[in-house]
This record gives sequence, C-alpha cells and structure tokens, in this order.
Amino acid sequence: MTRVSALLVVLMTQVITASADVRIKDIATFEGVRENHLIGYGLVVGLQGTGDKLNSSPFTRESIRGMLERLGVANLEGNSLNTKNTAAVMVTAKLPPFARRGSPIDVTVSSLGDATSLRGGTLLVSPLTGADGAVFAVAQGPIVSSGFAVEGNAASITEGVPTIAKIENGAIVEREVDFNLVQLNSVRIALRDPDFTTATRIRDVIADKLGASSVEVLDPGTVELWIGDKSDVPATMAAVENLTVQPDAIARVVVDEKTGTIVMGANVRIAQVAISQGGLTVRIQENYRVSQPGPVSVGGSTGVITGAPIQIGGNTVVVPETEIDISAEERKFTILNGDVSLQELVNGLNAIGVGARQTISILQAIKAVGALHADLEII
Repeated sequence: MTRVSALLVVLMTQVITASADVRIKDIATFEGVRENHLIGYGLVVGLQGTGDKLNSSPFTRESIRGMLERLGVANLEGNSLNTKNTAAVMVTAKLPPFARRGSPIDVTVSSLGDATSLRGGTLLVSPLTGADGAVFAVAQGPIVSSGFAVEGNAASITEGVPTIAKIENGAIVEREVDFNLVQLNSVRIALRDPDFTTATRIRDVIADKLGASSVEVLDPGTVELWIGDKSDVPATMAAVENLTVQPDAIARVVVDEKTGTIVMGANVRIAQVAISQGGLTVRIQENYRVSQPGPVSVGGSTGVITGAPIQIGGNTVVVPETEIDISAEERKFTILNGDVSLQELVNGLNAIGVGARQTISILQAIKAVGALHADLEII
C-alpha cells in the first residue's frame, strides 16, 4: 500500500470532546418527552406508467376498486382495471412530542408493490395510526422523490431510490398524545450512553443548582429529578437541560476495514508489547527517568520526542518518558513507555510508511494479546 493510502488512516482523538463540558440536553433525554411512530397505507396516483402491475399486485387492484366504490364508481370488473399510474405505498411518520391538533408533520412514502418509480405522484388521503391502532394524523399531497430511473433499449440508469419519497408537512395531526407535565412528581433523565461516572456528574451539577434532595441516580442510564413546584415544571426542566457536565466514556477503537479508517477515543492506551510483521518491528517497553524538556528534532524520517518531569505543588513527580525512535530504512519503531496512547503508535507507523491494512492487523494482534486497553470494533 502506498504512503498516500496510508494517510487515509484518519485519527479522530476525541480530546476536545472528552475534556469539554456539554449540556445535559445533548447527552440525555427526559423520559416521556419523545416522538411516536405512525404508520398507514395509501395509494399514489398520477404516475407516468411507473406504477404497480395489477396482475402481480392484487392488493393494489383491490385498493383501487374499494376507493372508487366509496366515490360512487361501482360494478368494476377486474379486467377493466388496467391502470399503470397507481402504486400501493406504506406511509410512515414521527409524531413529535406535544404536537397539537392541526400541526403539520413530514411523512415518508415507500412503495409496497412492483412500481418502478414514485416520481411525480400524489398521495391520496391516508390515515396514520399509532401502536394502539388510533388515528393520530392524516396524510395527503404531492410527493417529492430524489431518485430517478431511466430505461432505454440497451441500458438503464437508476440514481438514488426512486421508490421512496417524502412529503414535507404532508400530514396534519388529528389527535394529541395525552401527556401533562403538571401532573408529574418527578422527571427521569435518560442518558443516551449509560455510564455511572456521567450519571453521577449530572446528579452533582443538578444538586448544586436545585439542592441535593431533588435528584438521585437510579442506575447508570437514569437520573431522577424530583419536582418541587409542579406549576413550574417546564422552567425547571429548561434550567436543568442547559446545565453543563463533562461526560465520560469507555475507551473504544472503531476500524473500517473497507476504507482503512481508524477512529479512536482519547483514553485508548497500549501496554508493554513487542510486534514483528515482515520487516517491521514495534516495541513498547518501560523507561522511567527524569529529564529536562528537550527540543523536538525531526530530520528526514527520524524523530525524537522527549518528555519531562511534572511539577505538582513544588514537588517533582517522576513520570514515564515517551521516546519515539523511527527509522524508515530498517522499519523499526520503538516507544519507551509502558503505557502509551494509540495515537502515538499509529502516528509512528504512518510516519514510516506502514499502510492502513497493516495497521489494522497490528491493532487486532495487540487486542488479541490483551495489550490494547480499549474495545476494538471492526465494521
């Protein structure tokens, strides 16, 4: 693999994300304040010969007959229905929280039969029901499809998915979800990524704002907030959701084998390990000593980076020193430190021309021997 391909290894060290404070609303949701899925069945008409074939889509034929009978056109034989401009579709939508009667919502229309394209069609009145079978919205209107299909005598071209379309504000809410904030004694905050540390930090910032008795951690994914004044529930939730915390997360490395992309977190570490692959040698070992800060020297393909002691309260603390020695000719890469970041390793491998595929193999081997202190996910 060429050096240009090796540069496709993308290093996304989430240092900023890991160290920056974020709002509670960006990492958690309030229980009960959520969307509801709606589904319905309908007919799309006005297609330019790209609709369902009625011989192979009996549900479309019966739907057309039933619709026409309701409109006063009856006694139609099956042979008389030979249209190619109609398609049976499933209509889906999401009912936003606290959506009021008469509010418009977006809908998605998907072909159910063998129609080749929904482009240019119009959806007829389609009731949308919830999980309980009740009708919450009604959809109708011209659809917009971003995909298209063109077919000639010798070839055909399909761009996107022409059998899926959308209708912006295509449905009107006919029924509201029964949910009253004023009746709540408490509100549960659900973390999108459950974590004990993050949940505890959320509890602490809320306790500083509203008092320790108003909040408690139920589990790593749930923090319960007790409401003191029921008449002011929205204001309390608004104040809480804008509080900032520093979220924590487990160390994880995600590798895309198709593109050679490597995404890693800031807390990913590698213990002592030695690797040999072809003409490449990688060694990570202990090297404790105190040294003064030195200059960074990078000449040709050789670089040396030297650490320094950390001053804490006037005292000198001895820390592991990281010394990276890179040699492109001998293809050797040595890190003198018993606990280094994965970023240092991948940067060093990339500097001496190690390809993305080789890097992925090395990561898998390091994980197999237990030296990679993180979850490794291959996608």
